[in-house]
Amino acid sequence: MSNEQETKLVIITGMSGAGKTVAVQSFEDLGYYCVDNLPPALLPKFMDLMKDSANNIRKVALVMDLRGREFFDSLFEALDVLGSVEWLEEHILFLDAKNEALVTRYKETRRSHPLSIGGLPLNGITQEREILDELRGRAQRIIDTTSLKPRELREKILKIYSEKKQEIFSVHFLSFGFKYGLPIDADLVFDVRFLPNPHYVANLQPLTGLNQDVASYVFKWTDTHKFNEKVLDLLKFMLPQYKKEGKSQLVVAIGCTGGQHRSVAIAENFAKELSSNYITHVSHRDIDKRKGH
Repeated sequence: MSNEQETKLVIITGMSGAGKTVAVQSFEDLGYYCVDNLPPALLPKFMDLMKDSANNIRKVALVMDLRGREFFDSLFEALDVLGSVEWLEEHILFLDAKNEALVTRYKETRRSHPLSIGGLPLNGITQEREILDELRGRAQRIIDTTSLKPRELREKILKIYSEKKQEIFSVHFLSFGFKYGLPIDADLVFDVRFLPNPHYVANLQPLTGLNQDVASYVFKWTDTHKFNEKVLDLLKFMLPQYKKEGKSQLVVAIGCTGGQHRSVAIAENFAKELSSNYITHVSHRDIDKRKGH
């Protein structure tokens, strides 16, 4: 396998309660193929899958922790194998936190430590730290999450592992018709049924908002320009806040009566207006639902 096809493998491990769930979700946002709690004994077979040129798996993140402790002794043997594979770029990320912070987290979630079921969390934490000590020493990167909120840990991981110029935040504009129901995956919903409706213009009725004549009709009104200006101003304020909070995608739904004319034209325009600063996508849920279309 050539260097151009080199596969990146990140093994996420560390103390229970230190943030591995947040970490694997962050790698998913970065486009990694993620597997949670893979037994180390299965790592060689998984490597065969990764090496198969028929698939397109080039970035992989695996979570390995003491939930699979019966397989843990085989991990170091598997890591030795990884180190000798030329086509694989292997990296161990170890998440740690002070005992006090881990105890507090277990108390907050009312969960038992996997090594101290029904016992004191600190006993399990102490035992786990001893078991993982050697693995911690082999890690290429250690992140102490003691004082990190989940959002801060996520930002840290994205900053460390993002590829150059990689942008993970995107805005998806979705047009829809209210007569077919609200989209359940929308973060923001704007209603444009107050605007003049091309449906009542004979030569525009059979067309959609993707047609230039329909778009020109929608945007020839002063109210449309005012709405467009105000919503864009609102989005330009809100989008950096959503991005800062750690959201990877914002779905903005634009609705009119049937989802063929006004909402389509306006969604297309919003996507175009913001495309210079953000990755934008646009889709039209109900554009083909008109009777006889």
